[in-house]
Amino acid sequence: MTKVLTIGSATMDVFVECDDANIVSVCSKNKDSEFMSYPYGAKIDITTFSSKVGGGGVNTACNFANLGFETSAIFKIGEDIYSEGILESFKDRKVNLSHIIQDKNTSTGFSIILVSFQGDRTVLAHRGANAEIKQEEINFDAIKNADLMYVAPLNGESNKVIESIVDYAHKHGTKICFNAGSTSLKRGFEHIKTILKSAHIVVMNKDEATMATDIQVRPDTKTEKFSQELIHVDIKKMLTTLKVMDYQVIVITDGGNGAYAYDGKKFYFCPVFPSPVVSTLGAGDAFASTFCGALERTRLNVGRSLMYASVNSASVVSQFGATEGHITFEQIEEKLNQNPDYTYLEG
Repeated sequence: MTKVLTIGSATMDVFVECDDANIVSVCSKNKDSEFMSYPYGAKIDITTFSSKVGGGGVNTACNFANLGFETSAIFKIGEDIYSEGILESFKDRKVNLSHIIQDKNTSTGFSIILVSFQGDRTVLAHRGANAEIKQEEINFDAIKNADLMYVAPLNGESNKVIESIVDYAHKHGTKICFNAGSTSLKRGFEHIKTILKSAHIVVMNKDEATMATDIQVRPDTKTEKFSQELIHVDIKKMLTTLKVMDYQVIVITDGGNGAYAYDGKKFYFCPVFPSPVVSTLGAGDAFASTFCGALERTRLNVGRSLMYASVNSASVVSQFGATEGHITFEQIEEKLNQNPDYTYLEG
């Protein structure tokens, strides 16, 4: 059985939905933006409220375990009521937590997720312990003993450990899936490039890819014919820019527009798998980790793996909570069999 180690954040997420929230669209020449707004100075009733565990390290560990991989996790928490909730959530999950870091002198990560009536969300995040991982706290033997290391976004001071753990994993033959966070991306492409050189799979959303490459997807730029669909020339340029080694697969997700991939030989496009949207929190983690696992299950079939990832991501967005909707490979395949017209394009 493939051994997977995830490294990332762990948070207690509080979901808040309010029917009085408005979506405000702002357009400029090169960019369209949307903002969630509330009446200023008002006292507003909450429509729904719930608490769930989350964070990239937690979400991906839960998903890999649910997909059947032998999974362990490295994340940092405090010793408080929120850490108790996170540890309790793993009680019935097959995830090895012997490598996690717990520090009584720091607080556990905490997020307030403002959910819109469209199902999308704005996150107010307190990083806490997630931003305080030190190199000496990491169990490097766990990295060496893993077959795949999934690196979820690490922010603050924790970001400084990424280069050393990725370099160590690469030298010891551990495959790497890298999902960059904003802290890494703000340090510039040359910094990211040193990490990309060791990563076998790189997954970013479109905004992250823009930040990494400084390439804007311009609304007035022509698209190129891509089989029966259209791939934007700027996204194509992002994919080729991010691919710095021959052995890499690069994936860019674009929310409701689907996902793109490039393996050096072909470009791939996979539309979103149809599903009701309750909350998009955790969708990216589910997509990226499922894609990594599916590459092994499908024997490196990139297009098919994009489909697996889209199905699992669609299941997650249909429920509240970043880990609530995870399904198994068998359930994914059953959904695909029930939707024979759903497919990917390559060219």
